[in-house]
Amino acid sequence: MDDGSMKAQGRTGEAPILPLFAWLSPSYPVGCYAYSHTLEWAVEAGDVTDEASLVSWLTDLLTFGLGRNDAILLSHAYGAGDQGDLEALEAVNELALALSPSAELYLETSQQGRSFLDATLAAWPSPRLLRIDGEVAFPVAVGMAAAAHRIPLPITAQGYLFGLVQTLVSAAIRLAPIGQTAGIRVSAALAGIVQNIARQAMALTLDDVGGSTFRADLGSFHHENQYTRLFRS
Repeated sequence: MDDGSMKAQGRTGEAPILPLFAWLSPSYPVGCYAYSHTLEWAVEAGDVTDEASLVSWLTDLLTFGLGRNDAILLSHAYGAGDQGDLEALEAVNELALALSPSAELYLETSQQGRSFLDATLAAWPSPRLLRIDGEVAFPVAVGMAAAAHRIPLPITAQGYLFGLVQTLVSAAIRLAPIGQTAGIRVSAALAGIVQNIARQAMALTLDDVGGSTFRADLGSFHHENQYTRLFRS
């Protein structure tokens, strides 16, 4: 990471963070509303039935699976993009795609990542934004775009993870085990966990990637054959 990036990260009040608000908003055309990352199956199976069980489910996803892994991958994509190292960036992306445990979850990350990168190249172009052809994992796309626009990594990682929380809480509201007020409480309850995971991930290597959310991973296979579905994962 060059001196300019490090200084920008040290002075977050002066950092150009406005693009991140657009990128992680529901209006950004990535299709996040179409995915629940197995939450729909968890509701169908009775694992998530109320506010408390939703907090428990999302805490495990963030701490032992999707959240932690995505934060690590985003961090390394950010570093590769900041250095202009396309080979390293492609290696991170290849790993990120390979980590998907099912076809649905592969589609979830690759469709959102490709859509995010295409939209960002069209609306927020930068000569520092490297180009990856073909499929791109969502955390990789966000990390490389943030590096190109010199948005501080800590803010990017926290924003990405909290955006993930908001997406899944929105899915839970549509699936009906909780209402809108409970959804706000769930998001607030998970804010500290998001900050801790984002902070820890920046010190981890790609060798630290791994997870133990086996029920959620297996649930993604069951979701493919679920009788009624609102979501694509």
